[in-house]
Amino acid sequence: MGRLFSESLDFNEFIGHQTILYGETNTKKTYYTARFVQFLLKIKKFNPKDISILDFAPKLFKYYNIKIGGKIDDFYPQSIKCNNINFTGEIIPPRLRASNKKELFENACKNYKKTHEILEIYDEKPTSILIINDISIYLHLGSKKLLLEAIKKANTFFGNTYYGSSIKRDFTSLFSLKEKRVIESLIKKIENSYSMD
Repeated sequence: MGRLFSESLDFNEFIGHQTILYGETNTKKTYYTARFVQFLLKIKKFNPKDISILDFAPKLFKYYNIKIGGKIDDFYPQSIKCNNINFTGEIIPPRLRASNKKELFENACKNYKKTHEILEIYDEKPTSILIINDISIYLHLGSKKLLLEAIKKANTFFGNTYYGSSIKRDFTSLFSLKEKRVIESLIKKIENSYSMD
């Protein structure tokens, strides 16, 4: 699908373009997204209010020694100066906090309400730069069309998404298959895509 991400990539190349990082858990997707925000603020001296951040990730936690989740401000605390569009409450890791299909769907519904709300806020009042952390959380139930419309309103888009198979339970195979297909479809629509695996 996309190219392999390299630490030697020049962040200047991402300004004025759409970029998405995708891959397994614990592959530094959020870390590099935070580094891009840092680059915009410290090196390029962008006005923080021109940078909207939608952080869909759950809080950082460990699951069988694998780090799951993590927010942009965990890696770059100064990102709080940006136009962070926040929701009330926390994102629930849908598969890992469920014991059956019903709970899985309930978790995905709760996450959708939170993420959809802040995506609509951005869509109504866009900024020139849009950063989205953990896009797959929204796309479990959200509209790819609305997401792409929001992305197109920004001059620069930089986001990341889970794309893998390490997060699974006995009852989540169809959910994970749908997630994978939606992400593959999204990646094809984004100008630059980079695999982190």
